[in-house]
Amino acid sequence: MLENYFPVLIFILVGVAIAGVMILAGRVLGRYNPESEKLSPYECGFEAFEDARIKFDVRYYLIAILFILFDIEVAFLIPWASILQEIAANEALRLFGFFEMLVFLGVLVVGYIYVRQRGALDWE
Repeated sequence: MLENYFPVLIFILVGVAIAGVMILAGRVLGRYNPESEKLSPYECGFEAFEDARIKFDVRYYLIAILFILFDIEVAFLIPWASILQEIAANEALRLFGFFEMLVFLGVLVVGYIYVRQRGALDWE
């Protein structure tokens, strides 16, 4: 039973060894030239003027969550579109596949309308 996992162990060991060799080669062969410009924090081309742990407006998080929600929509649409010809060729699945995607898109449209009416996408 455990002999089946031996190739996986070898694969992991080779991967760790290659990563270690690359890091070691970069450390040994690379030039180390620290300067104040290189070691200073970069923030949009000018010196940082505030602490990095400031509170953000909740709208940023809301937009991020909405982006993830509508991005997941694509994750469901692409596999469905890739088997669309198979669904259309099968008489039993033709209507089921169509209404399944119709319901899915309907839920997304209702969610989009709700978000739009609540003003989540409006910036002041």
